Amino acid sequence: MRILRRRFLVGAAGLAAAALSIAAFAQGKEPIKIGAVLSLTGPGAGLGQGERTGILLAEKAINSKGGVRGRPVKVIIEDDGSKPDNAKSKAENLIFNEKVKAIVGGSLTASTGAIAAITNGQGVPQLALTGLGPPIELTYKSVFHLLPPQALNAKAMLEYATKGLKAKKVGVLHDSGYGQLVMNALKAQSDAYGMEYVAIEKFEVGATDVSTQAAKVRAANPDVVFVIATNPIPFRNARQMRITQPIVSAIGSSSYQYVSGMGEFANDIVFPEFLVPEYPMPHQAEFVNLHRITYNVLPKNYEAAGWDAIHVIAKALETTGADASGEVIAQALRTPHRGVLASYNFGATDMTGIELSSYVYSKLVGGKFVRLPFITR
Repeated sequence: MRILRRRFLVGAAGLAAAALSIAAFAQGKEPIKIGAVLSLTGPGAGLGQGERTGILLAEKAINSKGGVRGRPVKVIIEDDGSKPDNAKSKAENLIFNEKVKAIVGGSLTASTGAIAAITNGQGVPQLALTGLGPPIELTYKSVFHLLPPQALNAKAMLEYATKGLKAKKVGVLHDSGYGQLVMNALKAQSDAYGMEYVAIEKFEVGATDVSTQAAKVRAANPDVVFVIATNPIPFRNARQMRITQPIVSAIGSSSYQYVSGMGEFANDIVFPEFLVPEYPMPHQAEFVNLHRITYNVLPKNYEAAGWDAIHVIAKALETTGADASGEVIAQALRTPHRGVLASYNFGATDMTGIELSSYVYSKLVGGKFVRLPFITR
């Protein structure tokens, strides 16, 4: 505990010094603008709010070390309200009026596609935090991913369900956005795992009650239930409808905000993810401590993705210079990068280079994340 406290104090002192450092080197130097379009309100807020804290922390950390080639980084964050039309207009403003060098976002699948339509046309690099999948996005010129493709998320879920739980029959509750994409990936890989779907129930993104769908899943008597959504309501409804089987989810629901929304039902839910901050990996400890000092809360995967996004862009701009074209910056992004969330290779065919062995597995026990010993190879 003394060691951790010492680290916290050193981190706090570093942030104080950072403020002075930023003021000193920023005078007279035009900031390098990076845009971010996130879901800070609406159904995707559980993702976007975490992404924002990670982004702002990265901005502060980079500027505390002198910025990029001596220029400060300024991240302009816009809220799309979890609506793709808003995301499109926010991206247009960032590109045409603010002249940003790259965009991070969106938080939700539909918003990512709306933003990509603009960034692709203007040749502006985009680091997506969720997306439409490589088959679609590889048609764009400069879209990259900070989180794994849905095929890999699906595989990680199937690994645990079949090898960790020995399940053969699965029931699914999924939303019509993110959940539908993961569901498509699950179906494509089910035969390889000998998995039978005895019930698949879909609901709209942002639905406020999915009890009817949950009851149908329960009636099918599965061995395990997959709940795939960016919303705590289906988890609550599943337990309220007396689904007692283990629930396995995807990374999109693994935020503390969603867990808080699950309330007393945040129990016996397993997540294949990357950051369990109560038990961080060595390369994650510094970020976890800095986030806790700054915000007085532990970070999760989306905070780490926000942090990684800004550092990845800063690294590329350090190589190319801020005046380089979007195409040149995009090319610089296609290099391996070790982040807090994972090790990336944006030149890989799946747009991330993240491997299955990078996943860790956590389980909600009384509303708290506990790392499981289960590993994939």
